[in-house]
Amino acid sequence: MMFTTRPEIAGTFGVVATTHWVASQVGMAVLERGGNAFDAACAAGFTLQIVEPHLNGPAGDCPIILHSAALGKQLVICGQGPAPAGLTIAHVRGHLGQDIMPGTGFLAAPIPGAFDAWMLMLRDHGTWKPREILEFAIGYARHGAHMVPRIRQTIDTVRPLFETAWPTSAALWLRDGGPEPGGLYANPVLADTYGRIVAEAEAAGGDRVAQIEAARAAFYRGFVAEAVHAFGHGFAALDTSGGRHHAVLSADDMAGWSASYETPLTTEYHGATVLKCGPWSQGPAMLMTLTLLRDIDVAGMDPNGADLVHHFVEAQKLAFADREAWCGDPDFFDVPMTTLLGDTYNDERRKLITAAASMEFRPGSPDGRAPLTDYAAAIARGVSAREAAGTGEPTVSRLGAAGGDTCHIDVIDRWGNMVSATPSAGWLQSSPAIPSLGFCLGSRCQMFFLEEGLSNSLAPGRRPRTTLSPSMALRHGKPWLSFGTPGGEQQDQWQPLMLLRMLHHGLNIQEAIDSPAFHSEHWISSSWPRAAKPGKLVLEGRYSEAVAATLRARGHLVEMGGDWSEGRLTGARVAPDGQLRAGANPRGMQGYAVGR
Repeated sequence: MMFTTRPEIAGTFGVVATTHWVASQVGMAVLERGGNAFDAACAAGFTLQIVEPHLNGPAGDCPIILHSAALGKQLVICGQGPAPAGLTIAHVRGHLGQDIMPGTGFLAAPIPGAFDAWMLMLRDHGTWKPREILEFAIGYARHGAHMVPRIRQTIDTVRPLFETAWPTSAALWLRDGGPEPGGLYANPVLADTYGRIVAEAEAAGGDRVAQIEAARAAFYRGFVAEAVHAFGHGFAALDTSGGRHHAVLSADDMAGWSASYETPLTTEYHGATVLKCGPWSQGPAMLMTLTLLRDIDVAGMDPNGADLVHHFVEAQKLAFADREAWCGDPDFFDVPMTTLLGDTYNDERRKLITAAASMEFRPGSPDGRAPLTDYAAAIARGVSAREAAGTGEPTVSRLGAAGGDTCHIDVIDRWGNMVSATPSAGWLQSSPAIPSLGFCLGSRCQMFFLEEGLSNSLAPGRRPRTTLSPSMALRHGKPWLSFGTPGGEQQDQWQPLMLLRMLHHGLNIQEAIDSPAFHSEHWISSSWPRAAKPGKLVLEGRYSEAVAATLRARGHLVEMGGDWSEGRLTGARVAPDGQLRAGANPRGMQGYAVGR
């Protein structure tokens, strides 16, 4: 048994694992009060908006993978909103005079997806009403939530931007000096917003479904959409381009969209069926990685050794190159998914993995199609970003490029329902706060390219290819594991690594999470400034110098990170004896698993 920072939680009644202990306890409280996994995940998700406001918000995005015991099947809920009708390449280029989307501000705002994703799951699979779900978030927003230090650190990073250019954000997040680490901080305006949604829901009568539909209407066709439209079109926000721009997102855009169901993508890997969201996410990169590694002897490698790191990273370079060339919204781009996950294609791609690290960007040619990417430009942007940082240019504080991260939720209840959800975006630093609502818009459209013909080119109604990527796995056709992580490009690096260690090396969830991890920056980043750094490999500081030296000898450009710097994974599983088990990341001392 390996050393762990904490035990893998075990129980029979239910387990919840999230990136914040308060949300985990909220989810468990719902289970204790008779709610199911879908109710618990919804309540935890709305709570995360209050306790992790620097990582997600009400106008963010949320892809979900669920297993319904009643239906006996798994479903994806697409909570990724698309680009507004007026957001065209011509419009953005005409306003920016630049060749990449801004990383902050209003131009990068898609239709908010998270609220409708939660409500759709609640309506069709949950048992609770909107008030019961939202009362936790409303209470924390009204009376104050505990502020972890990272929230204040994030606010301090963008403080100059708030003070000089985003006054509504300053009014919300710099009030009385701003949140104090370890203190309580309230968002009464957001409490009022959710309170009004609940009131309008209950005005529809006592029927649960009618209340949920009224809540969806209040957000997408009612006062929330009206406030979004009025503020975004009335205020020009400074963004990472250095210019000020109004929103393109309109009330009509919001009224015409709703979250939807899809069938998960899958691949078979050493006795597990791994489920991911569609090619509008980066989930296929994880499936392609596993398919490439399927015929490599990972089980015979040291789980913390150089050989595993090397083969894993080299497989990922190929998978993420194909993500860049071939994955995007399938409603707009012909994604050759069957070929990309097929044995014939991957048998040939696997031959490209050698004993030496590749510095090339090598998307394949599925079905004879020629790949098209902008890797050279991404390398140039990576060099430029390093130069700007080296000169002390205050890009982050002046233009708000502090970025954001993500949250994750895993729940299994006593009836066998399972949820893996990854809410993100709409974080407090993404765009100016809407003063009448207490939250801001997201910036996921920064992930579009402004060149025609790419797999992820900007177009009205098109979903940006999100990095958000929840995971689920089956064994013997039955739900086994729900897992996920924040981390942008790292989400589908850390998750398959966790899975390999569980399947090949017998680690439990907590052992796999606690094990040292790593990430590559070889491919094109999905977030602003869309950079690539060929060969860069960052090892967590607990890797030995011998491992680092071996990897350098193979050609990797190795950098060492902090001892506990890689990964924010959580997970929950069903053990062979029927026990429910869960674990959460100790890094940052924020994520926790609970259960009984």
